Amino acid sequence: MRVTRPKLALTCAVAALALAGCGSGGHGEHAVPPTATGSLEKLAAEAKCDPDMQTDADTIRQALCGKGDEKYVLATFSTDRGQREWLNTAKDYGGHYLVGRKWVAVGGTETIEELRGTLGGDLEEGVQHGGASHDGGGGHGHDG
Repeated sequence: MRVTRPKLALTCAVAALALAGCGSGGHGEHAVPPTATGSLEKLAAEAKCDPDMQTDADTIRQALCGKGDEKYVLATFSTDRGQREWLNTAKDYGGHYLVGRKWVAVGGTETIEELRGTLGGDLEEGVQHGGASHDGGGGHGHDG
């Protein structure tokens, strides 16, 4: 049986976002260290995560991590191109992404901001699907 790796990775990232929920915390400025590099295990150790491996393939390695009550996905990629393709697909589902060289963390706003204080990296946001409401009514003036 063959499962497409980007689809599997995306499914896990979306599931992690559902577990993490929508955060709405402060956006205080934190000192951002140089962006971490290395294997999934090295990044997880720096983030004080005991990784629960979800995908271990040649092109992507992905684990579920916990930070208090929050869960997040930590993924490493074998190529920059593979990482960018994964991100471009995953960001269609919204969410908060911390991006380093050949790695991504996906989770709630506060969790990602805290991780940035440990791992460095750049913050990226998924697409906010605005405009037409899915329920046919007006919005309530808040995301999440």
